[in-house]
Amino acid sequence: MSRHRAIVIGGSMSGMLAARVLADHFAEVVLFDRDAFPQPGENRKGVPQGQHAHALLASGRQILERYFPGFKDELYGQGALKGDYQRVRWFDNGVYHTRFDGLEALVISRPRLEAHVRARLSALPNVRINDRRDVDTLAADAGRVTGVKVGDDVISADLVVDASGRGSQSPAWLEKLGFPRPPEEAVRVDLGYTTRIFQRKPDHLKGDIAVICPSAPPAKRGGVALAMEGDRWMVTLFGMLGDHPPNDDRGFLEFARSLPAPDVHEVIAQAEPLTALIPFKFPQSTRRHYESLARFPGGYLVFGDAVCSFNPIYGQGMSTAALQAAALDKCLTAGDAELAKRFFAAASKVIDAPWTMAVGGDLRYEDVDGPRTGMVKFVNWYIGKLHIAAAGDPAVARAFHRVANLLDPPPSLMQPAIAFRILQGNMRKPAAPTP
Repeated sequence: MSRHRAIVIGGSMSGMLAARVLADHFAEVVLFDRDAFPQPGENRKGVPQGQHAHALLASGRQILERYFPGFKDELYGQGALKGDYQRVRWFDNGVYHTRFDGLEALVISRPRLEAHVRARLSALPNVRINDRRDVDTLAADAGRVTGVKVGDDVISADLVVDASGRGSQSPAWLEKLGFPRPPEEAVRVDLGYTTRIFQRKPDHLKGDIAVICPSAPPAKRGGVALAMEGDRWMVTLFGMLGDHPPNDDRGFLEFARSLPAPDVHEVIAQAEPLTALIPFKFPQSTRRHYESLARFPGGYLVFGDAVCSFNPIYGQGMSTAALQAAALDKCLTAGDAELAKRFFAAASKVIDAPWTMAVGGDLRYEDVDGPRTGMVKFVNWYIGKLHIAAAGDPAVARAFHRVANLLDPPPSLMQPAIAFRILQGNMRKPAAPTP
């Protein structure tokens, strides 16, 4: 395969991460997106979820820093906050996790983050970003993708990467070219959430910068309040399986009051609202198993949410895309032979852990359809005991959050040293929940 030109379909975080990696391996990288890119800090039309709470996990931050050196400090200069877990309130399964150090995320709005990545990507001499240009279909010849069709133009490429998100047309395009669609796995969660931005003052929550209150059965409700640039709070309330937050002021406040921890309601009750209430719905998590296809066209890859879109309450999407980008880099470095087969196998391994965690968490609810194996039931029971221990043991809390940040594999939580600490933590009399 020649490495003259690569084309990326989609200008989201996934698409930009793919383009950044491709820029190290191709003479030219051309990115197409159907949206008009907004001013920095403004939300992009094609990312309605961008108006809601997002998490750039520690793993994603590290990879972005690798490909865009100085990235973290530049964003701090734009008002991003250091995601120090000494200033985070995490309430889960009836307890607050104790504070710990040694782990750093990045607290910033999705539009500001995306704009900065776009600016850094645009500065690369061999990358061209085209907004308001929608890819209509693929160009192909003799079982190989040779480019894309954009309006009346056919743009040739040695490699095309579809990073167009959950609405990817790749299954239909493959079928049109005579290739099979990938098998799909779906877990319906009927998630709905509503977000509002508030003014933030230094004394709110005694200076803490984040509150995370995940839903836990039998309750279906949860919420987060994240500090963001410009002295603001982004507050997102969510509900599983149709128990969605209302879109009126009084209902929003009462929904926050009904959460198992009072902290998110405390923010809403004290802070001045700056925006209208913005709703969003996410029907199901979807995974497309491209790694299982025996036949796939050369010169083509599928990437990011176009492969797997997770229940967003777990905050894994951007960081999983970053891990896929690192996997793509390794595959390209190793050569061109069977690129799709090798990349999809590597991407599947990247996806396995966050998918298992997200789906396992969703299957705690009886109304979520899916196979509840003995292992799934055991892991959910074990994680419940872990949360109890994490209320008083910073080593257990740190171990959990390293896995949640996709730094360590889930089995690390069952190593003997952690399992023993969890046992000890559950033998102690539980303390009253305090942040």
